Amino acid sequence: MTGRPAGAGGADALRIIAGDNLAALATLADLTVRLIYVDPPFNTGVRRGRRRLRTVRDDAGGRVGFGGERFRDIPLAVDAWADRWDDYLAFLAPRLAEARRVLAADGSLFVHLDQREVHYVKVLLDALFGRDCFRNEIIWAYDYGARPRRAWPAKHDTILWYSRDPKRWVFHADAVDRVPYLAPRLQTPERRARGKPVTDVWWQTIVPTRSRERTGYPTQKPVALLERIVRVHSDEGDLLLDFFAGSGSFGEAALRHGRRVMLVDDNPAAVRVMRKRLAR
Repeated sequence: MTGRPAGAGGADALRIIAGDNLAALATLADLTVRLIYVDPPFNTGVRRGRRRLRTVRDDAGGRVGFGGERFRDIPLAVDAWADRWDDYLAFLAPRLAEARRVLAADGSLFVHLDQREVHYVKVLLDALFGRDCFRNEIIWAYDYGARPRRAWPAKHDTILWYSRDPKRWVFHADAVDRVPYLAPRLQTPERRARGKPVTDVWWQTIVPTRSRERTGYPTQKPVALLERIVRVHSDEGDLLLDFFAGSGSFGEAALRHGRRVMLVDDNPAAVRVMRKRLAR
């Protein structure tokens, strides 16, 4: 396991660790992290990958750019890993137990999953934290991707929120953003102008293909989604943690709002993406 401080705010603001997250968690003292967000593998049973390319000018190339110049792509590598676990809960359980240990007394844990494993992980978290520490099931709804013809298209993920303590946790209600009413004509002009607070269903598009935010990492989540969690559930200067950090979206959200953050991933491709992305 190797650590490398980088990015805005210096070594105190951002730490990226390449290595096993269980070993990284063991280095943290009890009750030290205000907010943890994790987006673990979903156990999809498929092989995930991120193809890297280099584009070169070529008069015979198949791509046409500015001024009519032609280009072609040269494949450099495919960073791939298997998203398959024989005993998914046995893999997650010790990591989530460590997450509870390092959470501050008023800290929160957010676990981002989809329909494959979320119900089993909910039962696991109830056992680790206590059912009275379960705060919300947040639905992230989006509308993008394939449309199967033999089932309802799956267009949502689930984010489970647990507090470390059943009676106290950080929740800045004034930091909750507002969205337009679905039936604005039923509201007063003042309420229409103000909008309504976001509920536990979060409508947010995925990172668009042509967005400057897009890194090419296959499981990248939108920064806007994670900024909402950061703003509402932590304070400036707090230490935040993501130990399945992937493309580093949570780290970017944390740094944008003046938090310190520790990011951990054992995938070299993820670490390369994070270091490049957060160096600015």
